[in-house]
Amino acid sequence: EVDLVESGGGLVQAGGSLRVSCTASEFTLGEATIGWFRQAPGKGREGVSSISPGGSTISYADSVQGRFTISRDNAQNTVFLQMNSLEPEDTAVYYCAADLFLGSDGTLIPEMYDYWGQGTQVTVAS
Repeated sequence: EVDLVESGGGLVQAGGSLRVSCTASEFTLGEATIGWFRQAPGKGREGVSSISPGGSTISYADSVQGRFTISRDNAQNTVFLQMNSLEPEDTAVYYCAADLFLGSDGTLIPEMYDYWGQGTQVTVAS
């Protein structure tokens, strides 16, 4: 069973920073491509960033490029998303997702992932 758990969300002022984390107790994240997605009220789920199992291939959505950084610590079985220069438009529920067989294409497409966490709320106040 894949049990992804996100944490680290919260309320922050525009221009501030947050780091959200994705971990699992029954699954080795280092074996999977991990994606971060977000969903704002009334909108579809949007790909934010992804990282390959070895960490060598990373992708970002244009909307977060240069502001967000994804990383993984396989010893801690955790994937992080450092979010800087946050904007009110970044307000959403942030989800991590995992897939064991995903290659380098389509890593920001939600339908490509098999396993999902429950999400953590990030709210950016203007």
